[in-house]
Amino acid sequence: MKKSENIVVGISIGDLNGIGGEIVLKTFEDSRVLDFCTPVIFASAKAMNFFKSHFKSEINFNITNNLNQIVHGKVNVFNSWSEPVNIEFGNEDLKIGAYAIKSLQSATKALKHGDIDVLVTAPINKHNIQSKDFKFPGHTDYLAQQLEGESLMFMVTDDLRVGLLTDHVPVKDVVNHITEDLIINKINTVYNSLKVDFNIVRPRIAVLGINPHTGDNGVIGNEDDTVLRPTLKKLKEEGKLVYGPYAADSFFGSNNYKSFDAVVASYHDQGLIPFKTLSFGQGVNFTAGLNKVRTSPDHGTAYEIAGKGVADESSFKEAVFTAIHIFRNRNEYEELTANPLKKSSKKI
Repeated sequence: MKKSENIVVGISIGDLNGIGGEIVLKTFEDSRVLDFCTPVIFASAKAMNFFKSHFKSEINFNITNNLNQIVHGKVNVFNSWSEPVNIEFGNEDLKIGAYAIKSLQSATKALKHGDIDVLVTAPINKHNIQSKDFKFPGHTDYLAQQLEGESLMFMVTDDLRVGLLTDHVPVKDVVNHITEDLIINKINTVYNSLKVDFNIVRPRIAVLGINPHTGDNGVIGNEDDTVLRPTLKKLKEEGKLVYGPYAADSFFGSNNYKSFDAVVASYHDQGLIPFKTLSFGQGVNFTAGLNKVRTSPDHGTAYEIAGKGVADESSFKEAVFTAIHIFRNRNEYEELTANPLKKSSKKI
């Protein structure tokens, strides 16, 4: 297993007109972060030096065209393109969206090849990244295609983890997507992630209902009774500690979530509104279920404050440390699985 200070954290720069460049610089201006990882920013020397000058950063980059030449203890910049880019903070620009994708594709290639250990993605604009060559709703869907495994949007903090049965799906289509197979796959992904990525031996998972009041015995829809409850029963019979469905409207306000290691919501806003209300600025978006580790902050491009020097880097910094933590937990799990006696020797 790698020592923590040697973990190579790849960073896709996101939308250059947003706050990505600023929060990346602010994160690594704290030199103590370099004691835990070696960052590699996938952008260009010209773009990063523009950010450095604009935000008056004192970071000295190691610029490279070769990932074999990254320097530990330095903030590395890998040239994913060489031409100058016109950066205009706060503007939505299709050309800038194309560079966000260049960065993401370059970083993903490095992740697949093992040149970096984990990937942390700065925010993109889901509209200006669309093109004839890139037709994904966002990072998660693209990475699910590129990497092995069953992807799941998993929003995490130290004391709250929220997974989703459906993520970027229109509300009118949610019910049609929620099938027995989907429920089993998503909850198994959450369960395995809690064990492998978060070192929780016997995970307890709460599942929120599909309809208000979980359908009120069919008065407000019958999907909770016909699809969700029977599927949860099957998972319980396998020995998994899965509970619910719970009425979503009171679940978080009553602090019920504190009794569980994770909560699985039926759709995007049902899970993310309470998550961001309780933890905004500290939350991390983790793509669970893939064979590589990817995290991101829990916010977007924030065009309205881009370039002003007032962006809060807390969530991005948390994303970096969460990626490191999960990478180490996965390595430890693999070691213990390969050598189960090592676990018992630790307890002596």
